[in-house]
Amino acid sequence: MISFEFDGVETPKLDFESVRVWIADVAASRGFEVGRLSYRFCDDPAILEANRKFLGHDYFTDIITFDYTHGPRLSGDMIISLDTVASNAESLQVPGRQELLRVIIHGVLHLCGINDKGPGEREIMEQAENEALQILPPALSDN
Repeated sequence: MISFEFDGVETPKLDFESVRVWIADVAASRGFEVGRLSYRFCDDPAILEANRKFLGHDYFTDIITFDYTHGPRLSGDMIISLDTVASNAESLQVPGRQELLRVIIHGVLHLCGINDKGPGEREIMEQAENEALQILPPALSDN
């Protein structure tokens, strides 16, 4: 089950059923199945508060992933700041929708065991994100 919650922010214009299908396809391509995944979309002040409270980090981020995965069944909670996603899209000069989809799947890839903090890990994560973006369902593709 994949749920989406919106905490004081406008709901992004995405076909969320297609997002669910895509997440399941990406998980399957990595040898996993989808269990309970929860996405909470918020603004920068809310993600900063969560980052401080749960991780002891005093900075903004685009996503925080809490991993409860056991075996091949993915389970986790993800908090995404739509403010940071938008500012990252602007600074990277990519469409906001593309950056949002990249961040959504970034959390799933963390649950699949891909890290991005150590030497060489960021490049592995970026490659996995790009592979995931290549299999977007038609309803999510930039036509």
